[in-house]
Amino acid sequence: MQTLKSYRAIARCAMCVVLSGCHTFGPLNWGSSEPKADPAGPARHYETMARQIEYPKVATPETPAVADTLPPRTLDKPGDLQYWDLPLEEALRIAMANSTVIHDVGGRVVDAAATTATSLNPAIVDSDPRGGVEAALSAFDAQLALSATWNKDDRVYNSILTQLGTGTQADRAVGNIQLSKITATGTQVTLRNVTNYSAFNSPLNLFPSSYDTIVEAEVRHPFLQGGGIDFNRIAGPNAVPGGYNGVVLARINNDISLADLEQSVTGLAHDVERTYLALYAAYRELDAQVAARNNALQTWQSAYRRFQAGAGDAEEEATAREQYWVLQGAVDNAFSGSTNLSTGFINPTQAGVLAREAQFRQILGLPPNDGKLIRPADEPSTVTLAWNWNESVQEAMVRRVELRRQRWVIKRREMELLASRNFLLPKLDGVAKYRWFGFGDDLIGNGGAPFGGAWDTLGDGNYQEWQLGFEYSVPIGKRLGNVAVRHAELQLARDKAVLDDQERVIVHEVGDSMAQIDRTYQITRSYFNRLEAARKELVEVRKKYEAGWGIVTLDRLLDANRRVAEAESGYFRSVVDYNLSITNMYASRGALLDYDQVFLAEGDWPAKAYRDACLNSAHCHPVLDYSLVLPGHVSTGPYSQFQYQSTAPAAELPEPAIKQPVMDSEQPAAPVQLPAPELSIPAN
Repeated sequence: MQTLKSYRAIARCAMCVVLSGCHTFGPLNWGSSEPKADPAGPARHYETMARQIEYPKVATPETPAVADTLPPRTLDKPGDLQYWDLPLEEALRIAMANSTVIHDVGGRVVDAAATTATSLNPAIVDSDPRGGVEAALSAFDAQLALSATWNKDDRVYNSILTQLGTGTQADRAVGNIQLSKITATGTQVTLRNVTNYSAFNSPLNLFPSSYDTIVEAEVRHPFLQGGGIDFNRIAGPNAVPGGYNGVVLARINNDISLADLEQSVTGLAHDVERTYLALYAAYRELDAQVAARNNALQTWQSAYRRFQAGAGDAEEEATAREQYWVLQGAVDNAFSGSTNLSTGFINPTQAGVLAREAQFRQILGLPPNDGKLIRPADEPSTVTLAWNWNESVQEAMVRRVELRRQRWVIKRREMELLASRNFLLPKLDGVAKYRWFGFGDDLIGNGGAPFGGAWDTLGDGNYQEWQLGFEYSVPIGKRLGNVAVRHAELQLARDKAVLDDQERVIVHEVGDSMAQIDRTYQITRSYFNRLEAARKELVEVRKKYEAGWGIVTLDRLLDANRRVAEAESGYFRSVVDYNLSITNMYASRGALLDYDQVFLAEGDWPAKAYRDACLNSAHCHPVLDYSLVLPGHVSTGPYSQFQYQSTAPAAELPEPAIKQPVMDSEQPAAPVQLPAPELSIPAN
């Protein structure tokens, strides 16, 4: 009776533990062993701790961009202007070398770190333990399983045989070892051994203890649902409708990740070229404003001398002085003006040299200030290029990475549709087993005595069993299979519609780029001719004003000076816009990386990786061939990054034809090295 009460008490305690769940009995005390009462409630302390904003303790190495940078340049403290004449080719090399994280204009990595493209993304996709290629192949790995259990039985049975002690006490042990593998056709092959040990205290037993062991080979092959090489390559073994993770899909995901990387690198190269041209335009704008300021200073000095000599009045001197300070402010703005780095590129009235240089450094992955001021060393092109419309569209349809990526997505949808149709089939599995049985007093042997050892008996081969049959099941109505097929069909239709619209938009992009090249070319001619005329006018007007002719007033001289500055700024903006349109044309054709000589390739492995590959080379050449038929092709082969092959017979891409320069006369000289802005006072 006392034992029964003890069992009941234990049961009640166990029930309380199971049903109690989690509960807070008091505040969590971090600093003292003395519990403290919380008048606001026992849970207040936990709520406060949960809502605190804390900083993680992680090991983050200090980057050179943070450690080695200097304070930014400003207008009042420009520092020692040591120019770094940087060619575009070198700028692209620096940008690619510093772009483990693919840089973009505006630095979106700060706000969208999770979706930022990096050069590690393809490797991350390939090594994903949930959907990578190795993860998909692991479903076909051989599996080794071992188990062992020991039992002690001590029972009393409701039987008259208990008087003889039958079955009241027993020792049992079970050992199991199994090796199984799923082949590419979905066939599951299993080889297992089960060994049992039992010891009874019954006098009716032949042996006080005995062993029996079984060696069993089992083959289970799916004939309909889940069977076939194509299905298992696409969906993988043990797949469910809508959950496909086969080797083919994993490989397609790798190709999509490589296309994403190529698209990001193309965008980086495009941004480098645009910011390079924007910085060039900023320098040219500064040149124009400095020239206009110097002309205004000369005019002010002339008006000041005329006023001192009594040939002019104070109004003219004040007007010339006011015009000088207006242009001095324009020089200051052209040198250090800033704007939002995520907005447009060519807007020199808002973005000066320092702002554009800082933007360019951000794209290149350089610190904001390292003591040198970057200056473009390459002059923009001033020749016209001839483009063939049909060849341009055809090349864009083949080389645009966005279209190639979408075609991989469509290929994945086609594979998913093929796999989903497999679930419309009933499940019919063939099962075959063959078993060898052994029994004995000992496990190994006992001197040749009958049933002396279980393995001796098994080796004699006198006790063999086999089983052959099939298992069939089918859901009535096949609702899940039908909805899986319908879902796959809709996804395929959607992605094909997206591809059609992408092709339409890209054709528009090619056409717009070609039209922009022609427009900017014509505008550049006009602005150059305007600049030549404005410069000649300024020279003639200044001669007449200096000679003291009454027909030329100071206002006319100042207006001529202003129009020269506007014409020079407009000309160089048009030159930059023309080169931007050429860059956009290469980008719309999908040939920008080829044009910039940027190649995508996997980097070299470390030396240890090569040594490990040699040691483990046997794993790269499997002995068993699990395929019964030759699988179909999924890809048409490697894609050439930099050599376009037209589908039309005997069609070649035309080389850009260099025609006459767009200028009617000589091009203005390159800008000289600019000193720091200074405030000039007219001399007496």
